[in-house]
Amino acid sequence: MKVEVSERGFFGEFGGAYVPEMLYPNVKELQQRYRAVIDEVGFQRELRELLHDYAGRPTPLFKARKLSARYNTEILLKREDLLHTGSHKINNTLGQILLAKRLGRTRIIAETGAGQHGVATATVCALMGLHCVVYMGEVDMARQALNVARMRLLGAEVRGVSSGSKTLKDATNEAMRDWIANPHDTHYIIGSVVGPHPFPDMVARFQSVISAEIAQQCEERGGRRPTHVIACVGGGSNAMGAFYHFVDDERVKLIGVEAAGCGLASGRSAATTALGKSGILHGSRTLFMQTSDGQVEEAHSISAGLDYPGIGPQHAYLHVSGRVSYVSVTDQESLMGARILARDEGIIPALESAHAIAYLSQAELTPEDRVVVIVSGRGDKDMETYIKSFGEGISDEI
Repeated sequence: MKVEVSERGFFGEFGGAYVPEMLYPNVKELQQRYRAVIDEVGFQRELRELLHDYAGRPTPLFKARKLSARYNTEILLKREDLLHTGSHKINNTLGQILLAKRLGRTRIIAETGAGQHGVATATVCALMGLHCVVYMGEVDMARQALNVARMRLLGAEVRGVSSGSKTLKDATNEAMRDWIANPHDTHYIIGSVVGPHPFPDMVARFQSVISAEIAQQCEERGGRRPTHVIACVGGGSNAMGAFYHFVDDERVKLIGVEAAGCGLASGRSAATTALGKSGILHGSRTLFMQTSDGQVEEAHSISAGLDYPGIGPQHAYLHVSGRVSYVSVTDQESLMGARILARDEGIIPALESAHAIAYLSQAELTPEDRVVVIVSGRGDKDMETYIKSFGEGISDEI
């Protein structure tokens, strides 16, 4: 099984490009040119050099000995948190900034929740000398103040969004409106495998370096492929990158960990595959949480990067097909996952990544398994949340 996009941008029944007429020329140009541009030898050479010399790839595949002992299996951590800017997001922004320059765009816009994509976009804009505007919900700006400061220091204009839940969904809405108003000089660097075709396929290709490295690094460790690959899922870019080169190998179990928030039945969750229905969200047909009358339901997660009511269309397809197992972890469980990783291995993860770590306590694993968990980002940005949460009576026992 492969996740191949159709000519019209679909993965099975999910995907496509549902955009306002004003955006059609921009989206059509991207659809017609993105593969030719990113497959060109010079583009690939420049991207590889930047990923290696600027971003810091390849990232290590670290054997977590204490975690392995705790869960009685072999656990390997893919350390995307060690990349420049602190997360996997730089893989995609480097690719898209090179594409934007080749398309003659001089202005970049982006949306961000946890702030990591915003920082990565501001970083590549500074590197390439392009004007940068980042949209961010006011709730996320408050809980991710460090990343807001980083973006501004890098020269980006951060525009707060006060509509709706004031989180990622609303930031995406405003970025779309900006692109409609400025179609000629602006490229929208979407941060996840969401949005109209070709963004889901394009972002997945830029992030696929993660699974390519995992396959090579496992080969170097005795030739045994992982039995499991586990990654957190909001929109789903780190997970799609981690799954990409394993989708056609049924021997590898692929597990996406969504945010259950306060619980699946609480009304405060972001577990899209458990709670969502098919519909059109942000330019593509996918699964997203909806009210009884079909409106987008507000999502909740303690992690700003997972606080999104939908998932990318590839993930929707992989869920419906059964190739990937999608599970969920609550806010409280993710906090304990972060504490376990910090105490066992000396690694403080982003709250998003902590969801993937927390799932290990639920997973059915054997001593013969080789489990790769994606640490998609580092926890600097979430220290205020950790301090508040651990200061409110969470047990020191792990």
